Amino acid sequence: MNAFPADANPAGTTIMVRGDGRSEASGIKKDSHANEVDRRNESDRNGPDTQSDTVPLSSSAFPAPYPALRTLIVDDDYFVVTALERKINWRSLNIEQVYTAHNVAQAREILQQHPVHILISDIEMPQGSGLELLAWIREMNYNVQAILLTNYADFNYAQKAIELQSFEYFLKPIEFDKLMLIIQKAVQRVKEQQSAQRAIQEGQYWQRNHSKMLEHFWRKLISDSSSSLIKPAVLAESIREQNLDYRLDDKVQPLLFHLFPHNGSMGSQEKGLFDFALQNVFYELFQQPSFSVDTMLEYKDDHWMAMLKWKGAPEQDLLRELCASFLQKARPYLKCEACCTIALPSQMEGVSLCIRQLLTMDSEMVQARNEIYDVQDYLELAREPAEYAAPDLAHWEELLNRNQPEVLLAETSRYLRGRLSHRMLNVSVLSLFRLDLVQLVYSFLKMKGIQAHKLYTGKTHEQLLAQSLNSIEDMEAFVQDLVTTAMEYRDFTERATSVVEEIKQHILSHYGDELSRNDLAEIVYLNPDYLARLFKKETGISLGSYVIQVRIAAAKQLLETTSLSVYAVANKVGYGNYSYFSKLFKQAVGCSPNEYKKEQQGSF
Repeated sequence: MNAFPADANPAGTTIMVRGDGRSEASGIKKDSHANEVDRRNESDRNGPDTQSDTVPLSSSAFPAPYPALRTLIVDDDYFVVTALERKINWRSLNIEQVYTAHNVAQAREILQQHPVHILISDIEMPQGSGLELLAWIREMNYNVQAILLTNYADFNYAQKAIELQSFEYFLKPIEFDKLMLIIQKAVQRVKEQQSAQRAIQEGQYWQRNHSKMLEHFWRKLISDSSSSLIKPAVLAESIREQNLDYRLDDKVQPLLFHLFPHNGSMGSQEKGLFDFALQNVFYELFQQPSFSVDTMLEYKDDHWMAMLKWKGAPEQDLLRELCASFLQKARPYLKCEACCTIALPSQMEGVSLCIRQLLTMDSEMVQARNEIYDVQDYLELAREPAEYAAPDLAHWEELLNRNQPEVLLAETSRYLRGRLSHRMLNVSVLSLFRLDLVQLVYSFLKMKGIQAHKLYTGKTHEQLLAQSLNSIEDMEAFVQDLVTTAMEYRDFTERATSVVEEIKQHILSHYGDELSRNDLAEIVYLNPDYLARLFKKETGISLGSYVIQVRIAAAKQLLETTSLSVYAVANKVGYGNYSYFSKLFKQAVGCSPNEYKKEQQGSF
């Protein structure tokens, strides 16, 4: 192997390809100086140098359909590197930069700092072989086409080169015409890989964008169909404008999933994660060869619609099986329950009607959780609207009076389930049932002197009321809360001592506040007159007299232990009118507040 000439730079160099196809060298290390490559032979072949500045091929002067490429030449023989720099017309190969190195260490440094597409390397080098360099490249997962040069036709070299996926194995001495063809083939391979990668990226981008377009298309169609039917011509125009792959005779079928997340579950607390898990479960189950799922979207809280596009004839039994599998997995995997409604299959031109039927059924029909419903059944029932047949409310009132809430709850569930099984229950019927039951319980509480409208306040009850028409289970939960709360509070008020003690404690803690009879009755949700009678019966004094006793006792304590004025004390114990306070004080104590204060100070 030849030693470097005195003026040679042993460090790696970068060859910038000029506009005329020739190359220019520049150092890549801080401690290396640039080598100017001898261009005389190049000038003879390519003509006079008409452009002095280096121009990357990615500029507008040399537009290229692919990103310009970069090559690395590695050989410990300086003259081989120089010959390759001079003899190859790099510009014609769309190669923008040529890096050079004279050992494996320099080559690794270049590869770590710059993207390299094609490697031309000697195998036999004293500080590491080209095969070792290629093995490292494969280990680092660099996508490089490698052309290996060697002086020896060694079978082991060739075998190892094949194992390392070398692009070409080339024997010296170098025949530049053949090497040029090999490099051209390597360039073509790089372009093919770039094209494939670009297609993948564009395909992924198209897929993401296409999915969003489909979701937007169907979301708008669902929204518009809820108020009016979309004519086929309008639908066709929308499909054409958005360049969607639909024809008016395509067979489509919506599915609706109503979800009921468990309290404290991911669905009620971490919506984003729940939605992600939901779609994973759904797409895993509904990945079928007979149809595609074009989109799945949430069109209102906990209501999802999936759009299926059939490749052949719709298969209703298959859909019921898949929906049953989804309902089965929803509880363990999603910590929620659900019900599924299957729309009628339709051609694309009639899908607006199909969606509207589905939405109407969901809003009007009462459903049970973990069940599958068909729009076809709803359409048959719609011909004979369900009428409300009130339960035996007198018997239920008797159960309340006999303190049998468990029996009452069992009978309400039996009534609801029976109506549902006979398909005689819709939202309007259920709302009438709820109204009757609420009036029954409120009337029962009123007889007990309990103010029901005060008792049933709070977030929990309001939430149960709002959800009560969503499903049979939701109505049962509302009825359970309604009846249980009524009976528990009835038991509390019947323990008169408990009610009176609660009122006493409130007065002792809030004697400075407004303490009218109405205010105190609201605390225990009782009728004011009923509370007054109950208090007098238990204590022997009226409610108003007890309030005065507590306030005067508090006033005496303040006059004895503080330097507050008598006016300030009056305000402290709830009397804004000092004259009235003074009158009450004198009646209770036998002297005015001022006299009492002086007396206490004198005794001190």
